[in-house]
Amino acid sequence: MALLVQKFGGTSVADIDCINAVADRVAGFVKDGHKILVVVSAMAGETDRLEGLGKSVAKRPGARKCAREMDVLLSAGEQASIALVSMALMERGCRARSWLGSQVRIRTDANHMKARIEEIDVERLRADLAAGVTPVIAGFQGVTPGGDVTTFGRGGSDTTAVAVAAAINADECQIYTDVAGVYTADPRIVEDARLLSVVTFEEMLELASLGSKVLHARSVEFVGKYDVPLRVLSSFQDGPGTLITTEENAMEQPVVAGVAHASDAAKLTIMGVRDSPGVASKILGPIADAGIEVDMIVQNTGVDGLTDVTFTVRRADYEPAQEILARVCKDLDARAIDGDERIAKVSAVGVGMRSHAGVATRMFKALAAENINIQMISTSEIKISVVVAERYVELAVRTIHEAFGLGDEPVGEYTRPVG
Repeated sequence: MALLVQKFGGTSVADIDCINAVADRVAGFVKDGHKILVVVSAMAGETDRLEGLGKSVAKRPGARKCAREMDVLLSAGEQASIALVSMALMERGCRARSWLGSQVRIRTDANHMKARIEEIDVERLRADLAAGVTPVIAGFQGVTPGGDVTTFGRGGSDTTAVAVAAAINADECQIYTDVAGVYTADPRIVEDARLLSVVTFEEMLELASLGSKVLHARSVEFVGKYDVPLRVLSSFQDGPGTLITTEENAMEQPVVAGVAHASDAAKLTIMGVRDSPGVASKILGPIADAGIEVDMIVQNTGVDGLTDVTFTVRRADYEPAQEILARVCKDLDARAIDGDERIAKVSAVGVGMRSHAGVATRMFKALAAENINIQMISTSEIKISVVVAERYVELAVRTIHEAFGLGDEPVGEYTRPVG
């Protein structure tokens, strides 16, 4: 019998019927002799509701002065979920106990709303399992050494689940969601998107960080760091799902495994800054100090001793980043700043790129044939990302997906879930 961590997202616990269905599923595993640790998110829409309450009393609830209190507010959503799931399990004859992140002692740094896990004390969880009790753990939250509640950002319950699985040495971590697994592209955009049975850790990390909303990117980091077998499954239909593994199939990998997109991007440019050592640090340092994550960066070739620097941020960070850049512009005596908050990033990902030439050319030609202008380009060994106007994002995804034949045949081999 297996030791499993099973995580259920907001749509899986959206209402009482869904919670009862989750309890039926978990109780079935327990009655089959498996030891289960459950991680749950807030009920669908609850985090948005709580965030809205924060915005009703604070102009920028995510700003540093309010971030601690926002963590206290947002963490309340999971508290309701774990209590309801625990009670539903008890009604089915399963002993269960709910645990907040602070009670488990999921210790984090003090970076509120974007906290990172530093250590998990699994002593209480092991004691529950030994006593035949199913622990039901609040996802998305932890506690600083000083006792302050922290949260991990949207999708952070995935990170909780994989981190707990690593700490307790689970046989498999299973993420139950509203989709059947990881697809070659968003099936809402690409009708013939295929379900992937196996995805490498590297590919999934890129897909998650580049806009695929199936998994929280930091949860995938734990897969690579601690070699945790991770599977994405549907809460609403049976199936093998998608296995994320650190092992690469010995057979030749497809050139491109999937296409990801992010429509919540914005672009900023500071023009006419002195082309000298340290200028990038002077521009991006204040942005980083404000807790704003920068994604793609392009610095143009200097002309007459001056250059332009362009970078992208999340759209939610566009206005504060713009305000910071306006101050930097004055300090550096730059010519002007420019911005565009209606852009999107589209990316092709695949470990097969390492052994295939001409992938970028193929992608760029396909986009050009649809008259889609590329504004920025970023590459690595296994991904190519482009920035395009937001209005072209769906067309770009479908075009790249078709260019690499991702809808023609299933990618990967069937792997049976543990349990």
